Amino acid sequence: MYKLPEKLVNLLPYDPIQGQYNIRLDANESFINTDSDIISKALQNIELNRYPDPFALKLISAYSDFYGTDPDLVTAGNGSDEIISIITACFFQKCDKIMCFSHDFSMYAFYSKLYELEVVVCDKEQDLTINVDKAIEKIKEENIKAVIFSNPCNPTSLGLKKEDVIRLVNSVDALVILDEAYMDFWDERQSLLRETSNYGNLIVLRTCSKALGMAGLRLGFAVSDKLKTEKLRAAKSPYNVNSLTQCVAEYVLKDKSEIKRRIEACKAAKTELIYGLNKLDCPYIDEIYHSVTNFAFIKTNKAKEIFDHLLNNSIAVRYMGDYLRITAGDHEENEALLTALKLFK
Repeated sequence: MYKLPEKLVNLLPYDPIQGQYNIRLDANESFINTDSDIISKALQNIELNRYPDPFALKLISAYSDFYGTDPDLVTAGNGSDEIISIITACFFQKCDKIMCFSHDFSMYAFYSKLYELEVVVCDKEQDLTINVDKAIEKIKEENIKAVIFSNPCNPTSLGLKKEDVIRLVNSVDALVILDEAYMDFWDERQSLLRETSNYGNLIVLRTCSKALGMAGLRLGFAVSDKLKTEKLRAAKSPYNVNSLTQCVAEYVLKDKSEIKRRIEACKAAKTELIYGLNKLDCPYIDEIYHSVTNFAFIKTNKAKEIFDHLLNNSIAVRYMGDYLRITAGDHEENEALLTALKLFK
């Protein structure tokens, strides 16, 4: 009789918050929706009876034009998750070691374990920052084949300076998978997106689910050198990004001024949220971290109680042990959150 492999026996699906809530501040999405006219226009220009472009060349051209990258070095994926899955499944051998950091995106370790890699965790400092020297030492001592981390970090909202990332990349032979999902909210001068061809051990990931407001389309990109781009394109499924996603995203990416307006609106909302949280001066909030993303990260020994209180007020945020991660919403959503927090006792 067939038996499940051990790696699947205790495997549970990703568990986002279930249920209907008036305000969703739990998934770091943009609060700005895409104009429905763009979707209507896209539907008029695609043939749903035909397979999509397997390499999403027009989409990648629009993406590269917006971000200033070489289109020959870009791979489109069905969300960044698919790309992470492909890399962890195909770029390593069974039992190779991949290093993640504590307080980082949980799916890095999830996919690594699923594809039977050994996950090594490097603890961050007490202030939740990465100690680059300690990371380099650990990579060398433990023969790490790859290191993957988000910059800026989800969930801590903190950023690692570009010179520190470069020092890490240059100091190790391991593949560095750098997830820049939230870089749009920080400073593109801190990004390595346009410099991947300079390094033989670097893959940079980006997503359209955050600043670009296209979470529902499931679209992400990997940028690397020619060799790794060639292998990523070979390893992915042939028609991984559907025609509607390709066409809608192409239209969105071509409207550069609108994208920049959205990003600035989200950054302003984050500033408003952080200011409001600090102004509460609540004794139960131990620390509000300096955010370079579109969300606030809060340390509190009342995290579960606050989380439940907000759910009771139809506001969903992300509960993470002794921490809460709160996405910046529009002005009304931020105000509703702050009002609910004032009522917490």
